[in-house]
Order: sequence, then structure tokens, then C-alpha cells
Amino acid sequence: MTNKYQNIAIYCLIVLLPTLIGVLYSLYQSADEEYHNRQEDTYWIASVHQKSWDQFISETFTMLEILSVSIRTDQSADELENLLQEAHRMDPRYGGIYLLNKNGTIITGSNSYLENADLSETEYIEEITKTKDIIISNKEEKLINGQKVIGVGKPIFSENGEIDAILIAHLRSDYMENIMKVLTPNTSLALLNAEEELIFDIQSNNEFSQEKISVPLESLPWKLEVKMPSKDTEHIYKQVMTSLAKYLIITHIIFVFIQYFMLKRQAQQEKKENELQKLELVGTLAASTAHEIRNPLTGIKGLVQLLSEKYTNSTDQYYFSVINDEINRINEIVSEFLILGKPTAQKNEIMDLKKIIKTLDPLIRSEALMNRISYQCELPNQPIYVVGTNDQMKQVILNITKNAFESMEAGGSLTIKLSAKNSKCQIKIIDTGMGISEQAIKKIFQPFYTSKDMGTGLGLVVCRRIIESFGGEIFITSKENYGTQVDIFLPKKEIPSDV
Repeated sequence: MTNKYQNIAIYCLIVLLPTLIGVLYSLYQSADEEYHNRQEDTYWIASVHQKSWDQFISETFTMLEILSVSIRTDQSADELENLLQEAHRMDPRYGGIYLLNKNGTIITGSNSYLENADLSETEYIEEITKTKDIIISNKEEKLINGQKVIGVGKPIFSENGEIDAILIAHLRSDYMENIMKVLTPNTSLALLNAEEELIFDIQSNNEFSQEKISVPLESLPWKLEVKMPSKDTEHIYKQVMTSLAKYLIITHIIFVFIQYFMLKRQAQQEKKENELQKLELVGTLAASTAHEIRNPLTGIKGLVQLLSEKYTNSTDQYYFSVINDEINRINEIVSEFLILGKPTAQKNEIMDLKKIIKTLDPLIRSEALMNRISYQCELPNQPIYVVGTNDQMKQVILNITKNAFESMEAGGSLTIKLSAKNSKCQIKIIDTGMGISEQAIKKIFQPFYTSKDMGTGLGLVVCRRIIESFGGEIFITSKENYGTQVDIFLPKKEIPSDV
């Protein structure tokens, strides 16, 4: 049940939570992107129509300027009418072009829609009379032919600077509306004057939000208002679903990798526990049988000693020596079993590693000389203290050097180095022997595994058991035909200088 809940928690943490965060971020990003796209599209539409209106008004002002220069008050009505009609025919955007006297009464025009009309009380005509400048009407008008127009007027001055006549042009707002509808058929927009009054608007059947983009005209204090389209929820939904699929795929791949590494770690842990169980089994067996084996061995050894004193010829003495060697070998095996069962049975104490290695130096050096092996020992100037048991530490070093000697039958070199750094100390034992294969090095710490004909397979297991009981670690690296290196790390014990 624990593993089940653990897997559920990991799945929520690795898959569900990141996916939820990713989808929410994608939703926010998609909505924001979609909003900015709608905003940009709406602004572009407003800019296009703004430029069209500004250009139209600017061209109208230019046309009126040209006509005002061309018109002379001494021209006949027919000549003026022909001139205005020619100007009108050049551009269908005008509902008509008219010439008024200074009082606002129509003199002539390009058509008869305003024949004899009096425009003196029209707001923008009155403003022209007051300001003596070009003025555009703030309101849309409807002609008798149904055309919707906006009036633009320009005064014509006499030689003394007084208004002699007024030239007006009717801008066809309905024509401009149709052009705008053709350019942007799915747009809802409105043209407002300086007083925020509606001049005209274009409505579309599409759905629009309440947000608007306002763009002022450059030539007039008017502005165009374009409604933004409604939110495209389908587009946002597709983007979010795409992101959801992407996040689910990525997070599930990560989840599978994590599960794989967890299972691998669990298998390694189970393997380690199995090894510990083997050691515990050996320890239990050792505790229950070691003394039972040693007691008869002591009696046998005593009787062999007595017999060796009675039978003194060389053949008998040879047999007795073989028996003693085998009894000693059995004792060593029983001792190793006892260490496996109770590695910390002896009382730990503060010991000097430098002193221990110096004590063992004569034994190791003499063994090296016997085997034609070059031996070198490198020790620091200061003592290095650790917590453990003297005899067991000696057993570890002698066991490892014995293995080194056995791997160098044809000679070689053995080096022991002791060093300390920060809170740890290191014993490094290096030989140039035959080395250990990659397959064998994985098994060297397994109980009863040995590559020797007469080995028990417990020597290195005992060494690791002892080192671990001291709170340390042991590592072995090797390469066939190049040699082996054993690294032992132990926690350093600081001794006050006044002790």
C-alpha cells in the first residue's frame, strides 16, 4: 500500500501538477495572444479607414482650393456650372459642388438638388462667414435623391479680402460607407464628430465585444471607433488542447524515467538487503556453532601436542605439523565467522593509524622481501586518530596486503599511503599484481565468493564488515594485468592539543 500511495503522489507531483500549471499558463498565454491579435487587427482596420477619410478630406480641400482660384465672379452662370460639373464628374465621391453668394444662397452647382436653396442659416456656412476659413459640417445631411452627404465649404475672397462667394462640396458619406463595407465587410464601426455625436455607423451581423479601438482623424477633430470582434474561444480551446497533449506526453515520459530509476534503486536496495541477510544468517550460524567447534579443536590440538612429544621421528613430526596447520586454518575460519556475526563485539577505542601501520611495517616488509616485491610506505608527519579496534584494524590491513602478495607471484610493487583531509582519513593500498576482472570485482564482497583454490570467500567480507563498524567505507578498483587499488576511508577523530 505504501508503494501504491507513493506512486500516486509521484504521479500527481510529476504529471498532474505540472500539466495543470502548464495548461493554465497556456490558457492565459493563448487568451492574451488572441486578445492582442484581435486588438491589432481592429487597429489595422481603423487605420485603413482613417487614412481613407483623411486622404478624401485632404483631396477635397485641395480641389476646393483649385476651384476657388479658377472661379471668377464675372463669369457667366453657364460657365460656372460647366466648371463645377467638370470637377464633379472627375470624382464620384461627391454628391455635388455648389457656388453660393456671400449670404449663403445657391448661385449655381454641378446638379439641381440645391437649386435656389438658401443655406445662410446652415451651421457650417455661418461658421465659414465668421471664421473666413474652410469648414466641414459636423452633421450628415440627406439629399432629395436619397444620398447622404457631409458638407465642406471654402470662402472665396475679393481683392479687398472680404468674402465674395462660398464654394461648397458635398462629401458622399454613403459612398464612403459602401467602400468601407466592401473593404471590411465583417466590421462594426462608427464615425463621430468633435462633440462625440454619431455621423454614421456600420453594423455587421458578426458578434463583437464591448471593447473599441478609437483612431482620430488627422485633418479633423473627428474619430473612428471600431468594435473588437468577440473572443475566438474555439481557437483558444484548440491551442489549450494542443498544449495539454504536449504536457501530458512530456510529463509521462519524465514519470516513466523516474519510475525506472526508482525501480532500479529499489532492486539495488533489495540486493543490498539480501546480502545483509546472508551476513546475518552467517552471523547467527557463527554465534551458535563457533564455540562448539573451538572446544573440540582445543582438545584435539592438546592431544596432537602430546603425541608429537611421544613420537619424535621425522615422518610423525611431519604429520603432526600438517594436523596443526589444518587446526589453525579451522581456527582462522571460525574467527572470521565470529567477526561476521559480531563485528563490533570488541570495545572501540581511539587509535593512531600511523602507529598501527608502523607496527605492521616489519611484517609486511619481510613478506615483501620473501616474495621479491618492492614495498613502499608513505606516512604523514602527524598522527591520525580514528575510533575502532586495534586488532581488527591490523587484521584488515594484513588481509588486504596478503591478497596483494598472492596476486604478485612473479614480483611487483606494493605501496601503502596514509593521508588525511578535512574530516576523513584515507588508507590507500596499491599493488601491481594480476588485477581483478570486471565480472569478479562485482562479487568480491559477496560471502563465500573466492577465486583462490584454498580461500573461504570471507576475507574481504570481514574487512568491509570491520570498516563499516568503524563508520568508514572501503572501495576496490582494479584492472586485469595492471594491478589493484584499495581505498579505505575512516572518519577522523580530532584530539585536543592539551590532552
